[in-house]
Amino acid sequence: MRDRAELERHLEAALSPCAMRASDSRGRPHADDEPPYRGVFQRDRDRIVHCAAFRRLEYKTQVFISVLEGDHHRNRLTHTMEVTQIARTIARALALNEDLVEALALAHDLGHGPFGHSGEDALNEVMQGHGGFNHNLQGLRVVDKLERRYADFPGLNLSYETREGFTKNLNPQGRAQYGFTQGESPPLEVQLVGHADEIAYDTHDIEDGLVSGVLHEDGLRDLALWRETEAAVLDEQPVLEAEQRLRWRSVVRRLIRTLVGDLMAETEKRLSDSNVRSLAEVRTSPRELVGFSLGLEFKKRDLETFLHSYFYNHAGVRKHTALWQERLKDIYAAYLKDPSRLPPDHVKRVDKEGETIERVICDYVAGMTDRFAETQWERYCKA
Repeated sequence: MRDRAELERHLEAALSPCAMRASDSRGRPHADDEPPYRGVFQRDRDRIVHCAAFRRLEYKTQVFISVLEGDHHRNRLTHTMEVTQIARTIARALALNEDLVEALALAHDLGHGPFGHSGEDALNEVMQGHGGFNHNLQGLRVVDKLERRYADFPGLNLSYETREGFTKNLNPQGRAQYGFTQGESPPLEVQLVGHADEIAYDTHDIEDGLVSGVLHEDGLRDLALWRETEAAVLDEQPVLEAEQRLRWRSVVRRLIRTLVGDLMAETEKRLSDSNVRSLAEVRTSPRELVGFSLGLEFKKRDLETFLHSYFYNHAGVRKHTALWQERLKDIYAAYLKDPSRLPPDHVKRVDKEGETIERVICDYVAGMTDRFAETQWERYCKA
């Protein structure tokens, strides 16, 4: 059997000089034993997959509320798996650390509450004056504090680098208050997963929108990125002109390929133009090194603007998400009025850990699945 050190040497021999290496990890927040046959990022991945917050993603909204609108649309868990697949493909092609990328991708949505971004908006509203709510920072709370699986420490005790994935939207100067080195840029693997997330939701949300009937091809054809991709697909397979569903799926696949290919080419160009040749130089780079070319970025933004206008804010989508945005605030208020309704271990955190009751309630509500939140509203809020 190859031990951890031998496995790491084997894996790291194939990595780019700019990649993050397990042997260079800055370690975990708490002292921990390391198994003899798994690297640090492999263990992070396993801890994420086995935690309760990861399992609950199956019943959390991506766009459509699964308990109300059918089980064929994507949820947070299926979205997470798609992000992971895309991110690993890119990481392998760029010779980056696949184990770290996998852990980052699997963890990236752990902080989302029920009912998608409407739920996040509701929690942020009720937490004004109490620190607000941000799903990335909530994810960091989940893995650092809220998951309780070990006697020796709170949270999952993940590596510095996997935890760093939750800071992807912070500016370099805002990292220090969360325990990360101020002024540094995140490694390429963290930057990559953020864009893999965009690729996944840009393309798969279009497919869910078309299948649901909320989006229509005529509107999408006003977008250069969709129009050009569809033309390329039909040029190769004219038979798809008469096969609507197959055409949609073929265009989505080609669109993923286009975005992934552009991201890889542009990333290599940025590394070359910036003369970045090591992880240390990635850390000190003043610009993001993973991204899309300028031409594709403009087309991608047009597509995202279209999705916000005609999909996420469509009356047919918002009729449920807006309703539950208000109901989630009702649930929060019900627990604030009577904290004894919380599980006992949550109530104890106020005295034992110095948490405010507002934050403890927010943590509890954010951890709910859509269907559990529905039962709590029925129990405590329904007139």
